[in-house]
Formats: sequence, structure tokens, C-alpha cells
Amino acid sequence: MHHSGAALWFRLLAVALVLLPVPALAGIEEKIAALAPSASVLVVDSGGRELVVRNADEPFVPASVTKIVTAWLAMEVLGGDYRFETRFYLDDKRVLYVRGGGDPFLVSEELAILATRLVAAIGKEPITGIVLDASYYPSDLAIPGIEENRAAYNALNSALAVNFNTVYAARRGETVRSAEKQTPITPLAIAEFRGRGPKGSGRISLSQQPEISLRYAGELIAAFMERAGGSVRGEVSIGAVPEGLEPVYVHRQSRALSEILVELLRHSNNYIANQVFLEIGARRLGGPVSIEKSLRVARALLASHDLATSIHLEEGSGISRDNRFTPRGLAKVLELFAAHADLLRGHDGGANKTGTMEGIRTLAGYADTSSHGRVRFVISLASDDGEMRFRLLRLIESEL
Repeated sequence: MHHSGAALWFRLLAVALVLLPVPALAGIEEKIAALAPSASVLVVDSGGRELVVRNADEPFVPASVTKIVTAWLAMEVLGGDYRFETRFYLDDKRVLYVRGGGDPFLVSEELAILATRLVAAIGKEPITGIVLDASYYPSDLAIPGIEENRAAYNALNSALAVNFNTVYAARRGETVRSAEKQTPITPLAIAEFRGRGPKGSGRISLSQQPEISLRYAGELIAAFMERAGGSVRGEVSIGAVPEGLEPVYVHRQSRALSEILVELLRHSNNYIANQVFLEIGARRLGGPVSIEKSLRVARALLASHDLATSIHLEEGSGISRDNRFTPRGLAKVLELFAAHADLLRGHDGGANKTGTMEGIRTLAGYADTSSHGRVRFVISLASDDGEMRFRLLRLIESEL
């Protein structure tokens, strides 16, 4: 009798423990259902317990939340200390050859550092020409989802590009001047802005022709070399580094990959995302880069964590509508990425990332709750209500 009484007591205790948190969690699920009936929401605590589950295995279009997966892959394959490199060669006629290494952060401030060191390495005698070698990226590289228009988020990916392949300038009549003091204006920038830029000031992406972005990189490197006391004569052209020529200077990006990822996630820059994504494949499988190589490396890594079906990538930025994640798949990536959560210093000060496309609003990351500590969350809405995802996040933070 005593024995069965104990068994009954244990059974009742087990039932009580199962029932205990349900009213609180049911309450939040009802509130989420009332606010956003069709939303997919998953919240998981640090122990892996699912606190809120709505459509957790329904595939959704992640949009820029894809960048979390790209950042995780980059930390796994390249490591936080990885630095992109650009190589410079000089022949006996003082022609300067520049071989691009896909550095996504050759911004004006970086070019100023680069030019000073380059001039120190090659001396101040005139350069007789600049030849740009972009063979690390195939000329027919196409990123799924990139459209040909002048929006800055459609900038072309390239082995050698400056200022994210964009020009920030101001135009009055036919006069074009740089809209940022750190960037000299160049003939190509003037022509591009006259042809495609707004009246007044603004940022445009360069024309979707690889030679335009390359030529602009050459012009800007030349302008910075002149600023650094060097002298550049002759033309900027496109070609290959001659066989057997050794670099006179290798520029290592002053930002480590971890710093680049902070910028990538904060500004949601598609161009940087795919430069990083392409490097993942080339690092493991050798150059030149290709989307196929990067997808092969990404899929192998995802499969090793049982994510082959729940995280489907087409490219690294989220611009393709054919990317597909499930909330459970992304929550697992967030678990794997948790050690690097500080890279997600999000727009609202929280450790999260938004995704926005027509008819799609996503939000994922880490949140601090009052009784469940730090949780991982994924929110996906098939709507254009950008504020709703933050209302759901605030509900998660306050109710859990």
C-alpha cells in the first residue's frame, strides 16, 4: 500500500511539474496569436527548452536574417582574426599591378593607410601605369537575387572594389564633387554620377559592369598614392599579373573579420555579406571564388550539425527569395553562434538582426527575459508590418 502511495505521489508531482509553467507560456502564446495569427515564432532557453512554439518547422524566407548564418559560417571557416589581403607588384618599367583579394572593406580610410605604405615600399619615382587583376573573382560571377539597378544594395561583388562599389557625391548642374572629405573625386565617379546620380547629393552603386568598378578602384588608388606623395602617370587598365613577379607590398586589411562582421550585421550590407560568403568557399577549396564552392562548404558544415534540410542557402546576404530557413533550424544556428552573440550589436541596441523584403518581416537573435534568462528567438511574419516583429519581441522579453 505504502509503495503504491509513493508511486501515486510521484505521478502527481510529475503532473504538477508539467502543468506548472503552462499557464504563463499559454498566456504568451495566446497574446502572440492575437497580435499576429500567422506568425512563426520560436523561443528557446539556454538549456534548449522550447518556451514558445508556433509553426517552428514551417520554412520561411529569412531575408537579411540570412546574415546571421553567413557570420556563423565565416567564424567557423575563416576565424575572427582573418584578414583580407590585396597584393601589389611592380615590373621593371615601373608598371604597378594590383591583384584583388576580395577585400570588402577597401574604404577611403583604408586606402589612405594602404597608399602611404605602398608609396613607402615602391618609392616616389613615377608609376608608369596601373594594371588591375581581378581574376580571383570570375567575370561571369552572378549572385542569386541581385538585380541590375542603381540601388546601393545591388552593388556588384568584385575581387577589387573600393567603398563598397558605391560613389557618394553631390551634383549641381554638370559639376560633381565628392560628398565626403576623405574621398577624392575621380573622372569615372564624375561620369557615373552625371549619368545616374540624383540632383543634389546621394550614394549610387556603380554601373553593373565589372570593368567600371575595377577602373574606379584603380583611379581611387592612384588618387590616394598622389595624396601620399607618390606620382602616377599612364593609364589605368585591366590585365593579369605577369608570371614570376613577386609582390612588393601585401596589404592586410586593418579590420579583422570579427570587426567586419559587426559592420555587416549592423548595416545589413549585402555586398559585404557576399564578399565574406565567397571567401568561405575559396578559403577551403581554393580560388577563384564561386557561389558553388561556398555553397558546398556551407552545406557540408550545416549537414554536420543536422541542419541540411532546415537551413537552405542560395547566397550569403538574404537578397534571394529562394533562401529558406525553419525557425528550429535558425534557432540551432543561434545556439552554435552564441559565443559570438556580441557581433550582433543590433539596430535597437539588442543582440538581434532584422530581415525586410516585400511581404516579409523577420527578426532573430538573443533576448534577455525576466524569468528565463537569455533566450534565443526567431520571429517571421508574412507581412509588411515592420513594427509588429518588435512588439512580439517586447512581449517575449516582458512575459517570459
